[in-house]
Amino acid sequence: PFRDHTVILSGMWSKSAEPPPGVTGADHWVAAAFMCANKPKKTTGADIQDGTTIDQLIAQKIGQDTLIPSLQLAIEDPGANSSNCGEGYSCAYTNSISWATPTQPLPMELNPQVVFERLFGDAQARTAEERAARREQDRSILDSVTQKLARFKQDLPKGDQAKLDEYTEDIRELERRLEIAKKATGTVSTEGVVVPTGIPETFDEHLKLQFDLQVLAFKADITRVSTVLYARDLTGRAYPASDVPSLSFHGGSHHAENPDRIAQYSKLNQYHVKCLAYFIDKLQKTPDGDGTLLDHSLVLYGTNMGDSNQHLHYDVPHILVGGAGGKLKGGRHLALPTKTVTTGNLLLSIIDLYGIHQQSLGDSTGPLSGLV
Repeated sequence: PFRDHTVILSGMWSKSAEPPPGVTGADHWVAAAFMCANKPKKTTGADIQDGTTIDQLIAQKIGQDTLIPSLQLAIEDPGANSSNCGEGYSCAYTNSISWATPTQPLPMELNPQVVFERLFGDAQARTAEERAARREQDRSILDSVTQKLARFKQDLPKGDQAKLDEYTEDIRELERRLEIAKKATGTVSTEGVVVPTGIPETFDEHLKLQFDLQVLAFKADITRVSTVLYARDLTGRAYPASDVPSLSFHGGSHHAENPDRIAQYSKLNQYHVKCLAYFIDKLQKTPDGDGTLLDHSLVLYGTNMGDSNQHLHYDVPHILVGGAGGKLKGGRHLALPTKTVTTGNLLLSIIDLYGIHQQSLGDSTGPLSGLV
């Protein structure tokens, strides 16, 4: 049902996910390279270095007038397997796929209840009127604090006044966000929406709930950018709702070239794509302006592994779904020659669709020919 909105890309080269020449350490940090096409610095300390990811570049372009510039969601606890993050590499590289700057990974939110409250405030405020009243109360508190700070500032030394000015700027930013919230959620009611309570027990239910919240946030224009991390590198999770309910993902990925095990691993990947179809269907069924959310969105789904058994990073599949506001034509399969086109070229072309024109991004050599 989404063929006309879909572009399949095969043969891509995730060159940035390969360990640098002469550098030891397993490549279990590839999540960090997925949306920036940059090789992360090998370190276990605080001196992490990666690249700004495309979701954050896009959020800087189109998300500054929304309540939440971007959402970062996860389905697996970022702390899982925290002792095994790729030999010699910080766990920061496996815990997030979104980086605001080359040194600032953004936390991925696991709990749908926290996501709901971040989007709509107190879960008890279900109607637009109740949320408006709560925001006015918050605004009154901020006004009172600002007035008191202005009086307090007069008695401070100049150095402390400068620090207080920075604090006051933070408060003004909060006030600006409250005004945005008023516009974004002022007419949106969450009555009839089941408020999440904690983290669902099953992967299927958890992922669907995170997808539902994304669609709700897009519909209310609370955010325009979001990412979802299905699982961490080295995940040992199995998926009972799939056709291979007891097979762990990482275990299945090392299939030893056994045809039966390859078939089982393929079923796991098919299950994950079917889960994505749930989200795409929701976007397609949600009216938005002169079309649907799917017409005006672009979804990137992919991986940095080609042959996971041997940890090869070429012949890597990616999927693009959505119309990107009429800028992307679907119903196509772009089969690329092996080890010739890097994922950086794809990412560079994606940000170009959003009016972000850069000469390069990560390991790109130019825009992806034939995409647009």
